[in-house]
Amino acid sequence: MYLLIILVMLASWLVSWRFKSKFEEFAQIPLSSGMTGRAVAEKMLSDNGIYDVKIISAEGRLTDHYNPADRTVNLSSDVYNGTSIASAAVAAHECGHAVQHARSYAWLQFRSSMVPLLSITSQWVQWILLGGILMINVFPALLWIGIVLFAFTTIFSFVTLPVELDASRRALGWLDASGITRTQEHEQAKSALSWAAMTYVVAAIGSLATLLYYVSIAMGGRRH
Repeated sequence: MYLLIILVMLASWLVSWRFKSKFEEFAQIPLSSGMTGRAVAEKMLSDNGIYDVKIISAEGRLTDHYNPADRTVNLSSDVYNGTSIASAAVAAHECGHAVQHARSYAWLQFRSSMVPLLSITSQWVQWILLGGILMINVFPALLWIGIVLFAFTTIFSFVTLPVELDASRRALGWLDASGITRTQEHEQAKSALSWAAMTYVVAAIGSLATLLYYVSIAMGGRRH
């Protein structure tokens, strides 16, 4: 189990490094159309008949996200103002989530419904798990409570996968159909989004490995 966790951590680091290096590489390649990330986002939303979503410049790097609560596409400043292939790919991906929202995409709705409970459990789960480990011989049920709460986090990680993959699929389909990315540019945008998706895959696997680790501790404590 320890070896599995170490391997997952190593894979997570490698995928994260590869994604960042790819993003940096494609951030240096200008988009032939010269459109900024904001312009790409505006056009994708307009082409999909979405006019009630705001596009906002967010602080930080790689902080891009879509917020279904206030219907905003938040683009980091490098993406918002950038005219690179990476900027176009990321902007289109985040707008892919806005399209999911507008089309009532089931997996996005399911993930959104999990957020309120997740925000509560995330504040306490690590403390409950720690307390459960320390008190495993006195109050073993506490660790199992923590495991159930952590399982909810793991489920959320796996529910996120189809949401992210579908957003990239919508983004790449639109970038190709609209002609914003040419043949080589499209392959580069696809590569960037594929590595971004891999970070979510590794995160889900890592969460599952951690869950199994806590289960093994609980099972071991029971034997003692």
